[in-house]
Amino acid sequence: MKTIVSTSEMQKFSEHARLGRKTIGLVPTMGYLHKGHLSLIAKARRSCDVVITSIFVNPTQFAPNEDFARYPRDIEQDTRLCKSAGSTVLFVPKESEMYPEGYSTYVTVDGLSTVLEGKFRPTHFRGVTTVVAKLFSLTKPHKAFFGQKDAQQCVVIKKMVMDLNLGIAVVTVPIVREKDGLAMSSRNVYLSAEQRSEALILHASLRRAEEMIEKGEMSATAIAAEVTRLIQTRPSAKIDYVAVVNAESLADIDSIGRGVPVLVALAVRFGTTRLIDNTIIKAQ
Repeated sequence: MKTIVSTSEMQKFSEHARLGRKTIGLVPTMGYLHKGHLSLIAKARRSCDVVITSIFVNPTQFAPNEDFARYPRDIEQDTRLCKSAGSTVLFVPKESEMYPEGYSTYVTVDGLSTVLEGKFRPTHFRGVTTVVAKLFSLTKPHKAFFGQKDAQQCVVIKKMVMDLNLGIAVVTVPIVREKDGLAMSSRNVYLSAEQRSEALILHASLRRAEEMIEKGEMSATAIAAEVTRLIQTRPSAKIDYVAVVNAESLADIDSIGRGVPVLVALAVRFGTTRLIDNTIIKAQ
């Protein structure tokens, strides 16, 4: 595995790979890798000749009151994991090259970026789409791999790729969970033992939503109310949102249509730790 730090070297590597008719897959991450990230690398390996895993804790997607400074980092462990998972290149750009002094250009996706996460983190997706657009420019991938845990992010990035005619296939990979159901996240390390135990209600409430739809419940309001009720049984849980929306447009819905994918998404705080989770359901 080759490690690249320079943005110009990254571009040259990717240009050479494309000239050699190699299919490039990009797995963008903020590091502190876990099995969820490794599932993205594995998926990329199965369909690409070259797999580039980027690690960059992107400052522009964090608000001033968020956890940028304390976001977990372990580049030595990440390097070992990337190599063992089969990455061809580990790209670790410097902040000074990604955002040089005087930087003032941003990519925004209107509409989709202002709902759900966007209501609570209004500057978040501008930072996400900007850094992903830059990573696309630097690594020149044919395919890019993202986890479903950040479901809204996947929708927003697909829209950006389509609107800007980038010609990149955005591949969404299913959520990887711990044995007890907790969605894997770098932020899980923040949880106390009690908070982690209470956080299991997130997956349990999503499973309840799936069961309700499987049994014929078509009211989005009823499903959201039941998910909310279950989460509120945990004393430390503070809900930012529970939403039942169209999985592709993120539009609010009153009732669930058969054959139409529905996203049940939630964001909940346990102490100072904010967790997101979701499930995509298609009523039969």
